[in-house]
Amino acid sequence: MRYHYRALDSQRQEISGVLEADSEREAARQLQRRELTLLQLRLEAGAAAKKAAQNAKPKERDLLMILHELTTLLESGVSLIEAVDSLAASSHQPVLTQTFAQIATQLRHGTAFSVALKDSPLDLPWYLVQLLEAGELTGQVAQALRDGVAQMEYAAKIRDEMRNAMIYPSILVISGIAAVLLIFILVVPRFANLLKSRGDVEIPFLAEAVIGTGMFLNNHVLWVITGAIGMFMLLVYVFRQAAWRARMQDEISRLPLIGIWLLEAETGRWAAMLGTLLENRVPLLRSLELAQQGIKLPSLRAKLSQVSKAVRAGTPLSQALQDNDAMTSTGHNLIRAGERAGELPRMLKSLARLFEDSGRVRMKRLLLLIEPAAILLIGGAIGVIIIGVILAITSVNQMKF
Repeated sequence: MRYHYRALDSQRQEISGVLEADSEREAARQLQRRELTLLQLRLEAGAAAKKAAQNAKPKERDLLMILHELTTLLESGVSLIEAVDSLAASSHQPVLTQTFAQIATQLRHGTAFSVALKDSPLDLPWYLVQLLEAGELTGQVAQALRDGVAQMEYAAKIRDEMRNAMIYPSILVISGIAAVLLIFILVVPRFANLLKSRGDVEIPFLAEAVIGTGMFLNNHVLWVITGAIGMFMLLVYVFRQAAWRARMQDEISRLPLIGIWLLEAETGRWAAMLGTLLENRVPLLRSLELAQQGIKLPSLRAKLSQVSKAVRAGTPLSQALQDNDAMTSTGHNLIRAGERAGELPRMLKSLARLFEDSGRVRMKRLLLLIEPAAILLIGGAIGVIIIGVILAITSVNQMKF
């Protein structure tokens, strides 16, 4: 890193310059060896930004990439300690390489890989550690890690699809609200001033409401903006609360179209997780408990909890799902066929792909409804404003002089 310095030489003359060092202490030592008295030392602006970026929390794609590399090394026959050492010496994000260096040290002291990874500062999903524990017991760490990474990619894919799907409707709604506010604040008050200059004029109720709203927004624009920002911050705070977010999602799941979409997405995530755990020889009851942890809808989680109790009592999984209405008829049939054929993990993964495809179709249908609905709503609001202004103008033109 590059440091700017100011110092005094042996003649007590002030000098300045730039030097490269790994740390401030090393930079000060270099100046001391040159018999300079340090006055000021600061990190170069670009170097400061680079240092901050190096210490930043690793992104999800960086974490997935290094886990992919680790899985590939293990599948190629490289020992675990050698693979971890290789990643510690790689050119990945510094936080990741430092973490893997610490994991390598723990492995040399006899710590299990799953335990070392769980104790690391990396933001890993709960199921990855559980899969690694099962893989260590069965000697299939590479396969368990591959399944865990695939599940992480599946969750990230669903999350990105939902986020990307809402970008255009969000821009449309925000632009429409901004257009309505601009009309109210900039255009409507001009007509209000025109009405004032014409004296007492009887105008229709709609025109009076539009003019009154425009004047209120124009006179209290700072309060309106402050209130809108406060409401937005309140909504963000409420949405970050897990309990409120789960309750809101539960209420949305009861809506006609979007509710089915959310239920299928949650059920597909549960089926994929359960199939992955069973493939890695995690016991069925333990797999049901772990897969249930990934469910965000309280109503569905309650149903799956009853399913776990029924399976513990000896009821087949397909029958328990059917009795508690926790799955569609298609899901019951596939799981029942998987139980009879001894291919339950494969059937669960097929069911997850089925729900994923169905959810994608429903998402497209929902977007086809949101976009015209937003256009009609915004267009209707602007139309009402224009009609109110026109009524006000015609009322003025009908005055008797």
